[in-house]
Amino acid sequence: MATTHTALLVLVLACASAARGFHFPGVAPVDFRKKDLLAVKVGQLSSTKTQLPYSYYSLPFCRPHTVTNSANNLGEILRGERVENSLYEFKMLEPKLCQIVCKIVLSEEEANELKEKIEDEYRVNMILDGLPMVVPIMGFYRQTFYQQGVHLGAMGQYAGSNYVTYFILNHYKFLVKYNKDAHTDIARIVAFEVTPHSVKHKYDGEWKGNATKLKTCDPQSRRLVLSSDDPQEIEANKEIIFTYDVNFEESGIKWASRWDAYNLVTNEHWFSVVNSLMMVLFLSGTIAVIMLRTLYRDISRYNQLGNQEETQEETGWKLLHGDVFRPPANTDLLCVHVGMGVQFFGMVLVTLLFAILGLLSSSNRGGLVTTMLLLWVFMGLFAGYSTARLHKMFGGSEWKKITIKTAMIFPGVIFVIFIVLNALLWGEKSSGAVPFTTMFTLALLWFVVSVPLVFVGSYLGFNKPTIEYPVRTNKIPRPIPGQPLYMNPFISILIGGILPFGAVLMEFFFILASIWLHQFYYNFGFLFLVFVVLILTCASVTILLCYFQLCSEDYHWWWRSYLTSGSSALYIFLYATFYFFTKLQITKAVSTVVYFGYMLIVSYAFFMLTGTMGFYACLWFTRLIYSSVKID
Repeated sequence: MATTHTALLVLVLACASAARGFHFPGVAPVDFRKKDLLAVKVGQLSSTKTQLPYSYYSLPFCRPHTVTNSANNLGEILRGERVENSLYEFKMLEPKLCQIVCKIVLSEEEANELKEKIEDEYRVNMILDGLPMVVPIMGFYRQTFYQQGVHLGAMGQYAGSNYVTYFILNHYKFLVKYNKDAHTDIARIVAFEVTPHSVKHKYDGEWKGNATKLKTCDPQSRRLVLSSDDPQEIEANKEIIFTYDVNFEESGIKWASRWDAYNLVTNEHWFSVVNSLMMVLFLSGTIAVIMLRTLYRDISRYNQLGNQEETQEETGWKLLHGDVFRPPANTDLLCVHVGMGVQFFGMVLVTLLFAILGLLSSSNRGGLVTTMLLLWVFMGLFAGYSTARLHKMFGGSEWKKITIKTAMIFPGVIFVIFIVLNALLWGEKSSGAVPFTTMFTLALLWFVVSVPLVFVGSYLGFNKPTIEYPVRTNKIPRPIPGQPLYMNPFISILIGGILPFGAVLMEFFFILASIWLHQFYYNFGFLFLVFVVLILTCASVTILLCYFQLCSEDYHWWWRSYLTSGSSALYIFLYATFYFFTKLQITKAVSTVVYFGYMLIVSYAFFMLTGTMGFYACLWFTRLIYSSVKID
């Protein structure tokens, strides 16, 4: 047992580090020399309180004469990313103090909009050389964590006053960390940190643009912005001056490892993942041992029966040989859901393999979403193939009809939900709303690529030989005796979803934090291990409950096997609801609808994924045991 645990721990360590030790193909490092221009780009304004992103220039910030959006892939657009140029520019390895960006005067409407965004805890996001701007925070045990972006401003009260005052963070102290080649003057950026300040800048005489000499900070006298300086209040018809400092620090971090500091894995995460793996693998192993021993005994006993009279006296799963492969009700719907599950399985598996091999880069913003979307489209080939083979196995002949259902039902439901959510985002004027051109692109991917691939797969599958059952099906259905309480379909299905849900709970928590709390998550090694454990758990639990069902002489296992493991999606949605009320501070109705809309899509996809795993495991199991006994 100790050896097994040691081997498992080594496997965890190897897989968890796999995604962290690779150079990312297709994302070439940028080499900088002294005095090379560094252009900071601005991303979206984000808030964990509203979950409604906005363009940086939707607020009265300093803006260049021409604003260009450099979001260049489908994933960035779907995520609401708006990566645009800015006036924050400086030169490599040339520290600067108190550089003026611009001066603005707020109108009444602009001041109120800034105050509203500060109340909603919006954060400013910037990007340099593909790295997000982060604020370093010292945690417990002197461990540094990084928070993405900086708060737009703050709210507070002066001593002795009950009036709430709003302040804007208008001075940034940038720290650019770089790794320098020992033999050349080439440097690569490995970190982009910031310390924000609110300072009410003052100056004498007329405003001369960037040449204005400020009294609150002066590069010539090296007068720095201090925390004790008067903060900049947000008031209508009052001017605000935006400034920044920039400093450079050499670091021992290599370019290929520059994301590792952001993707910090805590000891608690390690412990939770290893503990979950141990528990689930132990339970799955126990189930497998029990099943193998029990089945071996059953098959040996059945094969030793000498005559028909003894066979009739036996009870248990062998008596169902004439009914166990009787087609279920709503076979078309079952075939469609299994086919869609195969499509999701292929998408998730290939995406995770790409990730742990280092083919998905953290620097390639939106690359993960783009990859998953394209893989889902191309996996339509396997969806059509598996649907057609099952349809033919059940005696169906209308392969074109079942193919249309496979290609249209789930994508159609998702597209309708997506359009409704997108309309709500448009109503809020959020940058997260997907443009019409992108919606048109998605529709083209669906109808021009995915649907034909589903038809190709279905054609290939339907022309394959029919999957043969190991036993014949009787013409007259066998009556099903009364079932014990624990074999009640509703109860057994709900019980069956607990273990698969437990297998993914910890990683699901971190994924939710990444999506809704804007935290970093690139632990694809962990995620791949959890996915493997999920497969084993769904298969083990479904086979066990299927065996108990057959022993109770109930042969309606087709849908039950799908729903048993698929019921874990119910727990996923319930946990997402729990997470909403305990971890998030969303108050807006639109944000609430968006959250639950997306979580409904995720839960439905998880239902089809896990349901398909359980279905195929049970199909393999029943074919195996009924082909292992002698049927007179």
